[in-house]
Amino acid sequence: MMAAADGAAVRVIGPTGVEYPPGTSPLGRPVLGIQEVGEVSVATVPVITNSIGAQDLVVQYARDHEEVEATISRLWLFLAAGVIAGTALAALAGFVVAGRAMRPISDLTVTAREIAATRDPSRRMPQPDTGDEVAELAKTLEEMLEGLEASRAEREQMIQAQRDFVADASHELRTPLTSILANLELLEASLLRERGTLEDDEDGAMVNSALRSSKRMSRLVSDLLLLARADAGRTAPRRDCDLAELAANAVEELRPVAGEHEIALDAPAEVPLDGNPDELHRMILNLLDNAVRHTPEGSRIEIEVVRDGDRARLAVTDDGPGLPEGMGQQVFERFVRGSGPADRSPDGGTGLGLAIVRAVATSHGGSVVARNAEAGGARFEIELPLAESFAAEAGRVETHG
Repeated sequence: MMAAADGAAVRVIGPTGVEYPPGTSPLGRPVLGIQEVGEVSVATVPVITNSIGAQDLVVQYARDHEEVEATISRLWLFLAAGVIAGTALAALAGFVVAGRAMRPISDLTVTAREIAATRDPSRRMPQPDTGDEVAELAKTLEEMLEGLEASRAEREQMIQAQRDFVADASHELRTPLTSILANLELLEASLLRERGTLEDDEDGAMVNSALRSSKRMSRLVSDLLLLARADAGRTAPRRDCDLAELAANAVEELRPVAGEHEIALDAPAEVPLDGNPDELHRMILNLLDNAVRHTPEGSRIEIEVVRDGDRARLAVTDDGPGLPEGMGQQVFERFVRGSGPADRSPDGGTGLGLAIVRAVATSHGGSVVARNAEAGGARFEIELPLAESFAAEAGRVETHG
């Protein structure tokens, strides 16, 4: 609406061109600025013209309060929506940027965990293309792994050289020890022929003591030679042999020195293997000897040989005191000796018997476990692969069956 001022008289012209009487207006008397008129706000501003003598003109604009408040509410809504959308977009952008920045570290972490699980320092660390601190960390870790791999290779070479030395030294010691044993046995026989008996004889006691020590040293050297060969990966010549027959021979060899122990053998007619008969015989004999040493007189020792598919299983069970808690794997470590009243070994043994059992079983592609039997006592189980020809024949029989 437009109003014209002429001195004190004011001409008010409505939006339709209707002129209101002087001093009257639906929006009140024109007052420059903003004033409240009822439920509306009225803004009055002058109109500047270039016409000389033109009346002063003002423009009035009225706006309902509810409409203004609705507009302000919409503005607040748009502002809140903008803030929320901006925050979400900023968070998404930050997540994407952080993910790209942290991806090299995640790759390094995954590779480090795989190396820790496999213990393989030959694995390589991923190298980021950037030149920041993460790339420097990856380079440092790579250099550390290269150093560890070199150190590991040197250590393995030293261990292999030590194993070769022990194997060669043990082999060289067998010849002079055999000669010493032969000479001592000849001396003992000569003294027996001269004196008839060696009881209460000082020379005979010395010869017997030297003979016992030489035999013990010979057993120890033989044990060390077998273990050293196994550690160095040297396999003895192999041929077809029968595990059941080897078990029967070991039982017959041990019975004369088993005292009051009862030894029972349960074996089928044939369990063919491709292996070294001497080592397998030694393995079975060590198991039986271990059972005799660590059980009281009158104990029963059972040895069982069975075929299970393409595998052969040999088990030695006794009714003695059994294995101590937590000794299931420790008994196969080297130089672990038995103790207590059940140990019948006069010299405590060398502590290599069961270590040899595990070494022979492993070198023949098998395994050995030790645990307490359900009825009490200790139980040692050995699993070995059957001879290839026999295993193939057994497989064909099972397939046709």
